[in-house]
Amino acid sequence: MLEEILVAGFGGQGVMLLGQLLSYGAIYEGLEVTFFPSYGPEMRGGTANCTVVISDQRIGSPVRNRFTALLAMNQASLERFSPFVKPGGILAYNTTLIEALPRREDVRIIKIPATQIASDLGNPQTANMVAAGGLAAALGFISLEALFKGLYRVLPEHRHALISINQEAIKRGMECVSISE
Repeated sequence: MLEEILVAGFGGQGVMLLGQLLSYGAIYEGLEVTFFPSYGPEMRGGTANCTVVISDQRIGSPVRNRFTALLAMNQASLERFSPFVKPGGILAYNTTLIEALPRREDVRIIKIPATQIASDLGNPQTANMVAAGGLAAALGFISLEALFKGLYRVLPEHRHALISINQEAIKRGMECVSISE
């Protein structure tokens, strides 16, 4: 098993936190993981993406130029990175912020209304957690429990009061994908 995941959005969307959460979730499932962040020159509003490689074997390099899954949090990321998803892969996207739909017929399309669900929960900042739950459900090998456990690793201790809202966001993300498929 080898999953090469690219998570992309703009700065401030929590893309790196999302990638770290997927990484720890996979670690708690007993898998090998690499996490490789990439930032644009700006802090907020600039580009942000990370590569998460997950395998049941040792991983030689975190660097990839083709991916088995893309999670695009905004339109620019979808347009820029969707051509790099391997045929048969997963193209997941935040439907709330993306109007022009992906034009790929050789991949599995996963629609996640991440920003809308997060807003409905009363905390728009949890859109990344909704997206993480949705992608984990689509991938099928990172459990809800592993993601919940990962929250304690990726959120700093002074943010642990927010764990319950993040858990609910992850759960809702998983549910929206299982319902829509």
